[in-house]
Amino acid sequence: MNAADAMELARAGLLLTLTIAGPMLVASLIVGVAIGLFQALTQIQEMTLTFVPKLLVMGLVLLLCLPMIGQALSGFMGRISDMIVSG
Repeated sequence: MNAADAMELARAGLLLTLTIAGPMLVASLIVGVAIGLFQALTQIQEMTLTFVPKLLVMGLVLLLCLPMIGQALSGFMGRISDMIVSG
């Protein structure tokens, strides 16, 4: 493996990380902004009000994205296995 292959593998790994974590982070951001707006409008300053909905939404998004995550990880592992076999 030369430097170009290592850089390509690192780039693919970072893209895979964004693919896996991206949907959950975006959903958490949207829920956080919505809850923050609700708190600002009603002047309710409860800390657990932001935590529980974010946790529930992130769990739901994780369940919905599991097939995509599995497919992405499987493809990445196949790519690494091919690189190992080819030397």
